[in-house]
Amino acid sequence: MYKKLLIISGILGILAVILGAFGAHALANKLSESQLNTYQTGIQYHYYHTITLLVVVMASRLSSKPVWLYRGAVFFILGILCFSGSIYLLACKELLSLQNWTKVIGPITPIGGLFFIMGWATIILHAFQDATSTAAK
Repeated sequence: MYKKLLIISGILGILAVILGAFGAHALANKLSESQLNTYQTGIQYHYYHTITLLVVVMASRLSSKPVWLYRGAVFFILGILCFSGSIYLLACKELLSLQNWTKVIGPITPIGGLFFIMGWATIILHAFQDATSTAAK
């Protein structure tokens, strides 16, 4: 699981850089200021949670019971895909002719936010589990 999550972290990091550069250069003259700001929000959350994902994956290597960290990693991946992915699509909906899909894409953003919250919650659960198992020794 560790190796797969590490590879996914790397892929998501690469995508954050590519999509960030794409937004700054290729989309700068094609999107309105509001759309660029929306796109930039997707990039920020993508970066923040890719770095968090990497830290969680690395921390799982140090844990004797990393199950909650692995679950958290999956939640962060789903959050990036749903939250940032839907933000990218919404910001570029005119370019991609997705105006008719807004009612479908729009609700995916808060679902992604819930995945982020669940990812952070699993870190707390891991801390409680770790504290309980340490106290039992």
